Amino acid sequence: MIIFENISKVYPGNFPALENVNLKIHEGEFVSIVGHSGAGKSTLLKMLYAEEQPTSGDVYFSRKNISEFKARELPYHRRNIGTVFQDCKLLPKKTLTENVAFAMEVSEKKTSEIEEAVPQILDITGLGKKFDAYPNEVSGGEQQKAALARALVNRPKVLVADEPTGNLDPISTWDIVQLLLKINEFGTTVILATHDKPIVDKISKRVVVMDKGRVIRDEAHGRYCI
Repeated sequence: MIIFENISKVYPGNFPALENVNLKIHEGEFVSIVGHSGAGKSTLLKMLYAEEQPTSGDVYFSRKNISEFKARELPYHRRNIGTVFQDCKLLPKKTLTENVAFAMEVSEKKTSEIEEAVPQILDITGLGKKFDAYPNEVSGGEQQKAALARALVNRPKVLVADEPTGNLDPISTWDIVQLLLKINEFGTTVILATHDKPIVDKISKRVVVMDKGRVIRDEAHGRYCI
């Protein structure tokens, strides 16, 4: 489904962020991409949803070269990819329901679809009883669950979670990870970028280790080792 082929990225000032990265991620996989801060994890993932372009190499999604997409095609491509970050980026003046619904509204979904899908995804993420709360009225873990619900409500093929547990306590962190595993069981491809060693070891799924912009290890049932 996803292919990073000979990817290099050099930022202005001759700062290399990625160097000749080759990586394939198959449909339905759960992949943890790990490494210290600055290893290139986020830069690599940004290329998947075309926030960054490689200096050289190609990124393929469902056999299509992302660099060949026209500007008008990018919004449709990005709807296939749900994204969650360390900063939840919820809209503070909207309830959790409204935050999730907004993702469907900008995708021009019908009101009937929104009214059906939003309660379902809030239930799946464990927020069914907090649907009317505002972001500042719930915990950090619940805010991240709302961000996950928003990322998933349009039923993307891939979920990219970039350090989603960075601001959370251990209990909330494991709640989010269990939710990611559950989402993966439903068939969504999950790519988790993290430097949280205990979580990666506990997940015990495919681990791709990056260091200084390179993939240095790729194991089907790996642990976080550099």
